[in-house]
Amino acid sequence: MSAGDTYLTIETTSEGSYREKASRFISFAYPVRSEEEVKQILSALKKKYFDANNHCFAWRLGADKKRFRAYDDGEPSNTAGIPILGQIRTRELSNILVVVIRYFGGTKLGISGLINAYRTASANALENSKIIEKTVDRIYELKFPYPVMNDVMRIIKDENLKIIKQNSYIDCCITISVRQSLAPEVIAKLGKIGSVEVLGITDMNISRA
Repeated sequence: MSAGDTYLTIETTSEGSYREKASRFISFAYPVRSEEEVKQILSALKKKYFDANNHCFAWRLGADKKRFRAYDDGEPSNTAGIPILGQIRTRELSNILVVVIRYFGGTKLGISGLINAYRTASANALENSKIIEKTVDRIYELKFPYPVMNDVMRIIKDENLKIIKQNSYIDCCITISVRQSLAPEVIAKLGKIGSVEVLGITDMNISRA
């Protein structure tokens, strides 16, 4: 396994909740792949829970876990976003967004009370989720004449590659997903079939059972 080749995230959206001195905290955890997706989710939550006092959140992106943000949304500094981010870090998760929405109950919780509330609410949402391992994969488009189809398909089968799209006319075109750490070896094998053209590389996250 190469560095940065795998990471942990959650399979689907999960929810949690917490109450303290009449304040109600509703938490949500989402698997995400981009900041744009994060913005869309936050916008939808603000519309749905428009009457809430606070929408605090934290997110982390990338297999290297270097991109992240924590947001307090009006709560005292570092009492909401950082405790939420701490729960993400504790579980070593990435490509994830956790949001905690607060309805103020009329009694202030204090610094320690807020930290505990946001930490507990976010932990509850994550405890209700299923953690899965994903790999950082590369996407390749293979173009080749029909006579070498069997040679190409043999490599795809032997390397347990995922076929994303396939067209077979006079010339064939197959889009495959290759785990990042295995890509050089796979491409080298395909290159030995002289008439195979390898095109279009991009990133894609594929879960591994």
